Amino acid sequence: MSLFERYLTLWIALAMAGGILLGSLAPGLVSAIAAAEVARVNLVVAVLIWAMVYPMMVAVDPAHIGGALREPKGLAITLAVNWLIKPFTMAALAVLFFETVFAPFIAPEDASQYIAGLILLGAAPCTAMVFVWSQLTKGDANYTLLQVSVNDVVMVFAFAPIVALLLGVTDISVPWETLVLSVVLFVALPLLAGVATRRWLASPARIATFQARVKPWSVIGLIATVVILFGLQGQVILDRPAVIGLIAVPILIQSYGIFALAYAAAWALKVPHRIAAPCALIGTSNFFELAVAVAISLFGLNSGAALATVVGVLVEVPVMLSLVALANRTRARFG
Repeated sequence: MSLFERYLTLWIALAMAGGILLGSLAPGLVSAIAAAEVARVNLVVAVLIWAMVYPMMVAVDPAHIGGALREPKGLAITLAVNWLIKPFTMAALAVLFFETVFAPFIAPEDASQYIAGLILLGAAPCTAMVFVWSQLTKGDANYTLLQVSVNDVVMVFAFAPIVALLLGVTDISVPWETLVLSVVLFVALPLLAGVATRRWLASPARIATFQARVKPWSVIGLIATVVILFGLQGQVILDRPAVIGLIAVPILIQSYGIFALAYAAAWALKVPHRIAAPCALIGTSNFFELAVAVAISLFGLNSGAALATVVGVLVEVPVMLSLVALANRTRARFG
């Protein structure tokens, strides 16, 4: 694990603080960035999201998709959890907390935005950091790549309909054109670009070298996006810092609940630990880069939905490290 990955929560916290400071000292600059939009897609953030997502997509090898028959149970659990359970439980928890439990403390229009952001998080399974979690649990690297590759292909077709359905159920207006454009722009095109890059590079050694070179851009893109988001959200956070904690509550419940479900299913089906651990961790973690991008496209840079997705980034790393520790402690139970 790199220095950045090991201390991701710290870097994100520093980026949040830097963004709030930037918003206070240079509000005109942040406003100018927010105004740079075409078809409701912010051009600055679009470049940063591509910088984040493209290096991850280069790791997706279509040739591994055919390997599903080798260990079908692990892949089946991942797909069932990611696409049939997780989006709906996240939506249910979001509605429960922000329309009932936290309703006395949050304005209805803000609650609606936070629900939308949490729905976007729940509908986007992890594609990048899961390789770190897999390594820490001594997971099967090739099978982890297989699961990520299949999930990315499913995401191209399933993300937009699921998000539209859940936003509609919660009475949040869905601009279909923007949602589909976001999926094409931030999932389909980077995936195609990643596949084309692999074919151009041809050899595994050249691919690995290329990935090492472009990986820092993913870090830069993530940090810069968080700075911009919190530059716009800074005043809200300073006025109501408790909102970060409120948003984190359903995310924490969802994360530990989904891991327990997937991990227990893998144990019951006698899936080997080298596959079971990454299988459960993929469903627990989120593709927060996509969630952030779509939240910005649908609701704007300074929206509560965008803020909710960034809270997901802050919460994710300590949660995932605790689950990695749990998976390692229970390895012997899988035989």
